Amino acid sequence: MNRILLLEDDISLVEGLQYLLETNGFAVAVVRTVQAAFAALAENRFDLLLLDVTLPDGTGFSVCQRLREQGDTTPIIFLTASDEEVNVIRGLDSGGDDYITKPFKIGELLSRIRALLRRAGRPGRDPAVIRCGDTAIDLLQSQIVLRGKPLELTIGEYKLLCLLVRNAGRVVTRARILEALWDQNGSFVDDNTLSVYIRRLREKVEDDPSAPTHLTTVRGFGYQWNEVPL
Repeated sequence: MNRILLLEDDISLVEGLQYLLETNGFAVAVVRTVQAAFAALAENRFDLLLLDVTLPDGTGFSVCQRLREQGDTTPIIFLTASDEEVNVIRGLDSGGDDYITKPFKIGELLSRIRALLRRAGRPGRDPAVIRCGDTAIDLLQSQIVLRGKPLELTIGEYKLLCLLVRNAGRVVTRARILEALWDQNGSFVDDNTLSVYIRRLREKVEDDPSAPTHLTTVRGFGYQWNEVPL
């Protein structure tokens, strides 16, 4: 599991971002000041840093610059409220690898994080196969087996089912799903498309789609994947 250090002083943003990163398989340590960031970096190894630019006791630029001066090559993404050229240039000149402007879509941030981790040779240590009751996902083959039989899924259905199984037993909101299914290559999923994905998935995984046991709806919130014994 890749470890991420999140340096951000906006509590409302931290809570949601930490939850979303952790549900996508990352371990997240949160600090809210430059001083706390240096303390965390002195005691722990991280695979990637998410640094806010403006902080109570300094800037994310200063954290990045000191690390680079020390020869630290940990990938760094700046979280900035401004995409003005001067801030972008300053961030990259200080040694940053990428930046993303608030507000941002979690799908885009995840894509950038994974791209940097691959480039740095830190692709993660997730298991090759995820198992949940009668469901098994082979991540290397991009194949899902239900009750011993492979499922024929579209790319969108596969991504959706992976997200639900990774969060088995927990409600995943529609908003969270829409964020996760979006990617920076221009694959946008709207609310109506998501409803179609859910209906088609139920047709493929449920004995009786009108009375689902695997993929259930939590009315007013979202969807939940339930572990059904073999």
